[in-house]
Amino acid sequence: MRRALALALAALLLLGACGDAPAPVPTPEPAAEAAVTGHMETRYAEQFSVDYRDDGGALVTIAGEDRFLVVPENWAGDAEGVPVLVKPLDRLYVAATSAMDLFLSLDALDRVRFTSTTASNWGLPEVREAIEAEELIYTGKYSAPDFELLLSEGCSAAIESTMIYHSPDIKEKLEALGIPVLVERSSYEPHPLGRVEWVKLYGLLLDREAEAEAFFDAQAARLDALSALPAGDKSVAFFHISTAGAAVVRKPGDYVTKLIELAGGRYVFSELPGSEDSSLSTMNMQMESFYAGAKDADVLVYNSTIDGELDSLDQLLEKSSLLADFKAVQSGNVWCTEHNMFQKSSAAAGIIADFNTILSLGPEAPNALEFLHRLS
Repeated sequence: MRRALALALAALLLLGACGDAPAPVPTPEPAAEAAVTGHMETRYAEQFSVDYRDDGGALVTIAGEDRFLVVPENWAGDAEGVPVLVKPLDRLYVAATSAMDLFLSLDALDRVRFTSTTASNWGLPEVREAIEAEELIYTGKYSAPDFELLLSEGCSAAIESTMIYHSPDIKEKLEALGIPVLVERSSYEPHPLGRVEWVKLYGLLLDREAEAEAFFDAQAARLDALSALPAGDKSVAFFHISTAGAAVVRKPGDYVTKLIELAGGRYVFSELPGSEDSSLSTMNMQMESFYAGAKDADVLVYNSTIDGELDSLDQLLEKSSLLADFKAVQSGNVWCTEHNMFQKSSAAAGIIADFNTILSLGPEAPNALEFLHRLS
């Protein structure tokens, strides 16, 4: 029996050997990765980078993590698993309010179709008028956009602020619907002109790189031309009074405090206990503590962003009579921001210039500057 089984097995092996052997499957050659041919030059911005490739694409990296490949129309390269943005982009959903002014700077508001901010909350008149004319569509808060509207109108990409990380499901759904999401991180730039330099990234997306370069160079030159005072020569308090009667101040190292320092000023609250306790850029102070820290400040600047612009010292003193004792109030060196100052993200150099003027000239400075006006 064993002999019979052995003979049968040998016969099977022989038959298999005599048959046609299957042809070997060729190993495909790996696709050649595109070579980097250059980089976008940035002077201040640290939160994004752009690598130009020999296949015509430009690889954008944001915060060292998020990557997008920006390509021209009819591009035939390999995206290598990276989300692709085909330029020039239009019908954009811009939920990051800080980005909108940079589109205005490039005369490209017509490339934006959707916003997450209502007309009444825009301090930029061009944007407000575009919404009222239905050229720009309010599509709901960033945390609850009208997905059906975005799809039906052919939204090409969403530009979100980092607030979208509080609603990760919204980001995921946009991407699942085929709408790439670029999270704008200009507020994390360590230098105020780093925020402005994001105009170069939007210039890439819109195929307006030369215009973006020229705009940024003009802003940088304006800053370079400032004759700033010696650092710390004048002290400045920047604040507003909440409805609860507390003083709301900027934290040390905040964007506004850096604007003041670049103008030659010294922010009076350069050290604030507890300022590291949250990611917010502001903190509340009881009026007694604010009084102690800001009473002798050379300049007071009231932040109008929350409760509107003030026109007179009387309006300021209605918020807190304690302010009447302040050195700046008695000398007439009290200023108020224009309502749109924070939405004018392209204007850091202009804001620094305004601060520099009031620090240099005090109450003799022009009453109607570009972003500040004096209370009298």
